[in-house]
Amino acid sequence: MPEPLPQESFGDHLHRGARAAVSVVSNLVIPGSSGVFVELLNSVLKPPLQRRISAWQNDLGERVAKLEQEGRVRIEDLQNNEEFISTVMQASLAALRNHHKEKIDALRNAVLNTALGAAPEDAKREMFLTFVDGFSVIHFCILNALSDSDANNRSASGIKTDIPGITERVMQLLPDLPGGRELTQVAVEDLCRRGLLFWDQIYIPSGATQVSDLGREFLRFISDPQRDD
Repeated sequence: MPEPLPQESFGDHLHRGARAAVSVVSNLVIPGSSGVFVELLNSVLKPPLQRRISAWQNDLGERVAKLEQEGRVRIEDLQNNEEFISTVMQASLAALRNHHKEKIDALRNAVLNTALGAAPEDAKREMFLTFVDGFSVIHFCILNALSDSDANNRSASGIKTDIPGITERVMQLLPDLPGGRELTQVAVEDLCRRGLLFWDQIYIPSGATQVSDLGREFLRFISDPQRDD
């Protein structure tokens, strides 16, 4: 009888995610482009992109290993966890496209929380990862500032129910936010329409906060997992 094929290790999955990400670079060849252009693409883009994915792999591998040492995960379980593998693949591709520390940290934390079984169901998890990939640093600053403000002020009277009002509140909390009022309002509107901020002008339920339930769930998913003990 043929011998069974060896199981892929966690490292194999990480490398597969990295290879998929790096292959994006290899496919950036426009039909009909000259050899000079292809050579330029390879010499200018590939080295820094490979450095990005190597840094991502090393950091993620070390942090998962630490979780295993703490007894919080088992590598054997992760090897067979399809949700975790899909998260690694999606996050790895997004990490290649980004250089901002806030976004890399959010992607890494999403992977770690998935490893710990703290991820939302598949559709929401995939959507949250898409949010991280598409959001700017301004989006993260706004969400975190409003979340902190909510924690310090539980009164519903402080909730703004329109985009200009929320923008004004953000400007008070973050007067030096890059992009000024114009970009802040664009980001606020984006967060509202994705359901991460509360902006119902008709009804404010008791206990409501500016950051919606969905927004708080998103923030938990991309936050650094801490030990309870």
